[in-house]
Parts: sequence; C-alpha cells; structure tokens
Amino acid sequence: MSEQGANGGARPHPRLSVVIPIYNEEAILQAAVVDLREQLLEFGWPFEIILAENGSRDGTVALARVLGEKYPEVQSFSMGEPNYGGALKEGILRARGEFVVCDEIDLCLMDFYRRALEILEHGEADLVIGSKTLAGASDERGAYRHAATMLFNGLLRVTLGFKGTDTHGIKAFRRVALLDVVRACLVDKDVFASELVIRAERSGVRIREIPVRILEKRPPSINLIKRVPNVLKNVAKLFVAIRVRG
Repeated sequence: MSEQGANGGARPHPRLSVVIPIYNEEAILQAAVVDLREQLLEFGWPFEIILAENGSRDGTVALARVLGEKYPEVQSFSMGEPNYGGALKEGILRARGEFVVCDEIDLCLMDFYRRALEILEHGEADLVIGSKTLAGASDERGAYRHAATMLFNGLLRVTLGFKGTDTHGIKAFRRVALLDVVRACLVDKDVFASELVIRAERSGVRIREIPVRILEKRPPSINLIKRVPNVLKNVAKLFVAIRVRG
C-alpha cells in the first residue's frame, strides 16, 4: 500500500479530516478537490483531505499524487484493488483530526459540513449521518437508485435491526468516539459504511441524522445492477459478523 504526502514535509495537526474513497475519478478529481479545499479554508480550521484510492484503472493515482504535491492539506494512498469499504476504513484509521467527515468526491456538501460540525462541536452527538430518506431530504438521483436505497435500508432493518433511515453516504463524527467501532468492523467492500453505523448504534454511540440534498456531479462509477450480487453477499457476511460473531 503506497502513500503520498504533501511535499514530503511534516503536516500541521488538523482539527478536521475529510476522507474520500476514489475510484476512476480522473475526470472530476482535480476540480472537486480544489473546490473542496477552497471551501474548507473558509472554516478557518487546520484540515486534511485524505484521498483513499482503490483500484482505479485511469489516471486517478497519478493525479492524486500531483494534488498532494501541490496542496499541503492533501494526501493520498492506494489500496491496489477496488474496495470502497476497505479504503474508507483505512482512511479513517489514518485520519488525525478531532472531527472526521466521510464524503464522496461527487458530493462535498458544505451545508452538511456546517450543520454536522456544529452539532459535534456542541456535544449534541458523536456521529452525524446525512440521510437521503429522512423527512426534509431531497434525493435527486435517479428513481432506481432512490428505490435501491430504500430497499437496502429495509433489508438492514429486517436482518440486523437497524433503527435509522440511512447508512451510506456522507457522515461526520468525533474521531475518538468511533475509533473502536471502526476497528471492530469485519466486512469491507459495499457494506463497511453500514456495519460502521449499525455497530455504532448497537454500541450506544450518540447518533443524529439530518436531511441532505443529494445531487451528484456525475453518473455512478459502478453499474447499480452489477453491484447487487456483491451487496447481497456482503450483507450476508455482515449478518454473520454482527448477529453471530458479535
């Protein structure tokens, strides 16, 4: 597993870490990172952006390296194989900030950052989840993807007793409150984010859901239909991990 730091020097300790798994994102990576960095500078906090590359076949790895060399707040590492959940988990474990935001390169919802970080700063919760299905949310993806989210959440409720409205997508948390939960997660790929939320829920972590508006910058990088068999297989693994192994 390789890592590229900014200019090879010591980085200031961040208060905020943003972890973003990336896969075949050459087309939008530079513009998205530059825009995110400029908006984070307005917060006035020291921050880091961790690009968790996993198995890209285009120029994503090289471009992430260039961004890390240009901007001291940006760093990247490569998993070497497509594994969204594995990349997200590794990125969280590498994060150094007091607060961590897990984001998507085609989202970067600053309104969520502001609301979620205010909740965390005031000690009102330890994990804030941006829900696409909560009252007041606006999911502007295609109807099939919205329906898939609803079906997946229903599956998690039936099989694992999930009590919330969403597990995938953008979330923010106090790092020290979630590290043990992250380390306890056993399943990666498509359902790591779900295991993280469900384990946090079962561990008594204080969780707050807030509605978000989802408008993606590009079509999904992986076909929805092709993901279904792997998702079902990994949900079965998640059931064993939580219900059987605990």
